[in-house]
Amino acid sequence: MAGDRLTRAEFERRYEAHPEIKKAELIEGVVHVPSPTRFEKHGRPHSDVITWLGLYCAMTPGVRSGTNVTIRLDFENEVQPDALLRLDSALGGRSRITDDDYLAGPPELIVEIAASSASYDLHNKRRVYQRSGVQEYLALQVYEQEATWFALCEGVYEPLLSDASGILRSEVFPGLWLNVPAFWAGDPASLREAQGSGQGLAAVLATLQQGLASPEHVAFVAHLHSQP
Repeated sequence: MAGDRLTRAEFERRYEAHPEIKKAELIEGVVHVPSPTRFEKHGRPHSDVITWLGLYCAMTPGVRSGTNVTIRLDFENEVQPDALLRLDSALGGRSRITDDDYLAGPPELIVEIAASSASYDLHNKRRVYQRSGVQEYLALQVYEQEATWFALCEGVYEPLLSDASGILRSEVFPGLWLNVPAFWAGDPASLREAQGSGQGLAAVLATLQQGLASPEHVAFVAHLHSQP
């Protein structure tokens, strides 16, 4: 199946016929089936991302998160990103839940854990997300311990810049702040240092709490509450 060139309809037919396959994607008409995922190089950072996004959703009405959700972007691209944030359609979000419970259209933010899939996460998929109108794309590069957060500007992705403390801030979701050094401090190579410096997931969530208390997030929530 991997490497086959298919239409989206045929891809879906084959995918549904093989329930033993838990993740497959159609990128520019070509099937990709990721390798089995490892704990430290994918599972743990993935879990931390979901916790981070989940807290933001809990404090932001009309914003929903998802993990490994199939998204129909166009007739040659059907992706299954590690995580996403979307604004409800009624509040102006561009994605919608289909009758068969998939997503159609671009969510506002997509997050990928780029380890073994880095070659297409940072190239082919980035171009697809850009062209499809995904407003922000966060690629967490595990081996390099880097985070690249792209924002769509006049149809082209431009990387967001972190502040002096290494904090990245979403432009689409006010208050969604990521403490990049703290995020990578959960890696075993940094664990001894992290234990003495208050780093890791606890520090990631503490930084997010600061973002949730910011005037920008307060104004965003007030705006969402004011929508009919």
